[in-house]
Amino acid sequence: MSIFSTVLVTGGAGFIGANFVHRTLETRPDVKVFIFDALTYAANPLNLRTDEGIPLEDAYPGRVEFIEGDVADAPAFRAALERVIAASGTSEQPSSERVAIVHFAAESHNDNSLATPAIFARTNVEGTLNVAQAAADFGVRLHHISTDEVFGDLALDDPNRFTVDTPYNPSSPYSASKAAADHFVRAFVRSRGLQATISNCSNNYGPRQHPEKFIPRQITGLIEGHKPRLYGTGENVRDWIHVDDHNDAVWAILDSGKVGQTYLIGAEGERSNLQVVRDLLEIFDRPADDFVHVTDRPGHDRRYAIDPSSVAELGWQPHFTDFASGLAKTVEWYRRNEKWWVESRAASERKYRDNEQEIDPA
Repeated sequence: MSIFSTVLVTGGAGFIGANFVHRTLETRPDVKVFIFDALTYAANPLNLRTDEGIPLEDAYPGRVEFIEGDVADAPAFRAALERVIAASGTSEQPSSERVAIVHFAAESHNDNSLATPAIFARTNVEGTLNVAQAAADFGVRLHHISTDEVFGDLALDDPNRFTVDTPYNPSSPYSASKAAADHFVRAFVRSRGLQATISNCSNNYGPRQHPEKFIPRQITGLIEGHKPRLYGTGENVRDWIHVDDHNDAVWAILDSGKVGQTYLIGAEGERSNLQVVRDLLEIFDRPADDFVHVTDRPGHDRRYAIDPSSVAELGWQPHFTDFASGLAKTVEWYRRNEKWWVESRAASERKYRDNEQEIDPA
């Protein structure tokens, strides 16, 4: 049983946050979940339902509530946190000690950060500052979700991986905003006594991910009969982890992590974008070269690689150790849930058409 009876999940209608909500409701029957989300384009109201279409409030009576709000709106977030604390107390334990904030809310698409960086500063930096301020004021535990992109990138032939001691070197407005957010959380731990932990995770894949992102874009395109579209040469390497493994690691940190510490989450799943595309083509019984190259992203990081030993020390291990198997299950989810993604895919592809051209990488 967790020491926390209640979690307030910011960004709980987005990709990783929604999967955290579903995972918690399925595996932590003693925990009540409050979802705080602004329902921007990257969120999906269907994430507030089971895959069978049942509202989460009906599927898990008395265990989940949704609060619409923006973390960049400080009064709105404080009001939500006060509401959560008031609903969580017992005679044996002060209510604030029974509540944890799990802060997923963020703008996260690198392409968008290049076009509209101010939005990333508002949500990711100002929003995190508001969350940290409220958590410190009310004496509530905070777990802040961050990214390995704050460390910059590694050479393709570099044997090293990111560790908790790797210096920050962000290379996009997105990663810069997350780096700033991390520093605010650490500053509040030291100067305000904030009870907080941080995790930097590698690239996630799995169900409920917006089709603007690399893997679901290729999957949904293949379902519709299109060829995968590969940035540049496709040599860029990402360290893939299934979203359920990420969220299980977050719970390991909530249960056993040390306040003030940072944990790196990864599944040792390094794979080039080209390899991922060919894995998908194999799943769809398409030729290995049945894809097109498109213009590369400006400043595209070459390689990410995580040393997960910090979180492994808490007893966590990934379950999806076979990437091909996890990818096949992800494909099946998108096949079964076409109504979840068809409209958002059409909207994101319209944006891609304005900036993307097919190229010959030779």
